[in-house]
Amino acid sequence: MNPLQEHFQLETRRYFFGRMAGGLGAAALGSLLNPNLFAGDAVADPLSTFGEASLKKLHFAPKAKRIIWLFMADGPSQLDLFDHKPKMPEYFDKDLPDSVRNGQRITTMTSGQARFPIAPTVFKFNQHGQHGAWMSELLPNLGSIADDLCIVKSMHTDAINHDPAITYITTGSQIPGRPSLGAWLSYGIGSPNADLPAFVVLHSRIANGSQTQALFSRLWGSGFLPTKHQGVSLRSTGDPVLYLSNPPGVSADSRRNMLDGLAELNQAKLAEIGDPEINARIAQYEMAFRMQTSVPDLVDISKEPQSTLDLYGPDVKEPGTFSYNCLLARRMAERGVRFTQVFLRGWDHHGGLPGSIKQLAPYMDRGCAALIKDLKQHGMLEDTLVVWGGEFGRTIYSQGTLTKTDYGRDHHPRCFTMWMAGGGTKPGIVHGETDDFSYNVTEKPVHIHDLNATILHNLGIDHERLTYRFQGRDFRLTDVEGKVVTKMLA
Repeated sequence: MNPLQEHFQLETRRYFFGRMAGGLGAAALGSLLNPNLFAGDAVADPLSTFGEASLKKLHFAPKAKRIIWLFMADGPSQLDLFDHKPKMPEYFDKDLPDSVRNGQRITTMTSGQARFPIAPTVFKFNQHGQHGAWMSELLPNLGSIADDLCIVKSMHTDAINHDPAITYITTGSQIPGRPSLGAWLSYGIGSPNADLPAFVVLHSRIANGSQTQALFSRLWGSGFLPTKHQGVSLRSTGDPVLYLSNPPGVSADSRRNMLDGLAELNQAKLAEIGDPEINARIAQYEMAFRMQTSVPDLVDISKEPQSTLDLYGPDVKEPGTFSYNCLLARRMAERGVRFTQVFLRGWDHHGGLPGSIKQLAPYMDRGCAALIKDLKQHGMLEDTLVVWGGEFGRTIYSQGTLTKTDYGRDHHPRCFTMWMAGGGTKPGIVHGETDDFSYNVTEKPVHIHDLNATILHNLGIDHERLTYRFQGRDFRLTDVEGKVVTKMLA
């Protein structure tokens, strides 16, 4: 063959970028093995990162450095926890007025009911804090820190069933496949700790017989972002991460030599085809190696002072409990984990709501309040944003049989309650209001896109400018909506 012709055939676009990726890949591999290799004399900013971050600088000064999201999966009842409706007892077992529902859709679980009888909460409410925030008797510990909370009573969403609703609030889309909030943060601003993931997920044990829905890994997935940005889920029994420990007969030096050899093979493949996912794979192997040291130290709470353990209660010593996970969340925040998501399931109370929530709420109440107090004691609450809430709330009308002491509920996306603390939020306020039936928002509505826009804002990120091009379109967490709720900011 003519050598000149062969040269032009070899110098295809794919071959050119493949060879170029080899040089870039070598530099990337060096930075993965030693994150400070190209750091130079740069001065660390408040959100300095190891590894890659798509944002070279923040859009404005951040108020928060990290997020802890206490996610109450299955839709906790706002009516039995935060949204006090004193007029409802006189409406007991009366039909919900058509003028309140106004033809809004309902789920198939109650659409066949002959009537929609009003089921007021059986729990007493009291006012707490300087501004008199109403909270249920189920929440004495949260009541004690009411002045630290920004309670948002006017949340609303578009999804009416669990899976699309929880997918929507965690990824910004009801359709699976988008990156989660934690993945967006990992992609946008990375992590200040090279030895732990930027995004960690903790699952809390629930009581036997709890009414709950499944959680899918896509809720903390990276979607179309590189896979290194997906959340790392820690287990509550055995090794926190599967296969993290070396098997018998394999030393740390042997593991290091194996990874070095594997990195060379991956590097050769990267030079050949230029697939960026190979870099992600190398990065994950290196992270796993470093986690062999960092994770055992993270989950070892034996050196915590007794006063701290007492704050969280006796359950804190049992791995997998909500209190234990709340303490781990604080320890992760100390170590620079950017986004920690703690799931607590069991709020899907379609029947027997009073008895079920009476068991679950105190379990949640103590862990949440302890976390806020613990962060405050460590001087971390001011730059740690804590978010509490689920995918929607409960209807004022009962699903199934209604009695004076027992009732069920259906899903309610039209209004529900969340709260935030620290990290640039305004403490001691109640934002928004709902009607007498807690059915519609009447003041200061906050859509879930607005919530996510506000969260990003507190981290110094303009939600409209953190984007990723995929299939010819620039995607972002808040899609084409969302506005920062400035009245919730300090």
